[in-house]
Amino acid sequence: MLNRGVVLNQKYIERLSRLGIPVIYIFNEDLPDLYVEDVIDEKTRAAAINTAKKILKNPDSGKSPLNWSLLQETRSTIGEIIEQLIENRSLMVNMIDIRSFDDYLFAHSVNVCVLSLITGLSLNYDRCQLMDLGMGALMHDIGKTLIPSQILNKPGPLNDREFNVVKQHPIYGYTILTGTGSSYVKKTSALVALQHHERYNGEGYPKGITGKDIHEFSQIVGIADVYDAMTVDRVYRKANPPNEACEMLAASGDYFFDYKLVQYFLNNIAAYPAGSIVRLSSGKTAVVMETPRGFSFYPRIKVIYDAEGNKLAKPVDIDMAEQNTVTITQALEHEEVEALKQKNREQATGQIIP
Repeated sequence: MLNRGVVLNQKYIERLSRLGIPVIYIFNEDLPDLYVEDVIDEKTRAAAINTAKKILKNPDSGKSPLNWSLLQETRSTIGEIIEQLIENRSLMVNMIDIRSFDDYLFAHSVNVCVLSLITGLSLNYDRCQLMDLGMGALMHDIGKTLIPSQILNKPGPLNDREFNVVKQHPIYGYTILTGTGSSYVKKTSALVALQHHERYNGEGYPKGITGKDIHEFSQIVGIADVYDAMTVDRVYRKANPPNEACEMLAASGDYFFDYKLVQYFLNNIAAYPAGSIVRLSSGKTAVVMETPRGFSFYPRIKVIYDAEGNKLAKPVDIDMAEQNTVTITQALEHEEVEALKQKNREQATGQIIP
């Protein structure tokens, strides 16, 4: 629709919005050599979201939306995701996902599936285990199809009565997945739907079970579920930056989740996604280029502004994992980055830019 190199103007932006495109990636003149690659390709992600829609959208009340054909499609979709993740084992999860309110549940289910499978690969699961984990992850919220839409889509926090209704969805999901009469859904996959809101210390629901009584698949999906929910905008709250979500998850080990599983999960997540602009303890500003696997909080960066906010003539490369003198103190908001750019444009032109 728009060729590479086209400069966006208000007309283009309005047209993209009317076409239902909520976000695009743009070329940044300060970062000519940065390319952010997703762990699965766009075609596969779109197909997975379409499958999730068929599973999770408007079933007849009390009737399972699943059938043999849809279950086959689901297995095929998960199989493609697994193959791509195996091919891209070196890639970290770098993408910042901006999704519309209407597709939240579907995109969330796919993200949770991808994040869970990456963790399973780190745990050296075989393909059969990955398939069962993926099936449970993609359909972990299937019980929400039986929750009234006015509660599920409420644009704000739920009251106690509404939350008690929502807390039934794991039981509904387990009932749906164990009632399909098909060998395509294993008991371990169904347990994911039942247990993904259980917590290591017993504070979860629906049964309040603890520790190792929660299946490992369920804990992995629970971690992925929490991370994805924390890092996306909702109507009633702004998304947490990935680094804050990672810090909160790291603190939850052996409290909400098994510490070992949290560590395996975080080893695949870039706390500062590629392209993030960060402030350093030295006062300088840098852009994150990439994060090595297993070093979530220690990316490779390129310093582009000095401590006074002046653009460097020659950026400086730093591998955070190989030094201990400089740390990242914060990820900058878009407005802060634009203020730095404007300051340097004004200095270059010698005039104030309104």
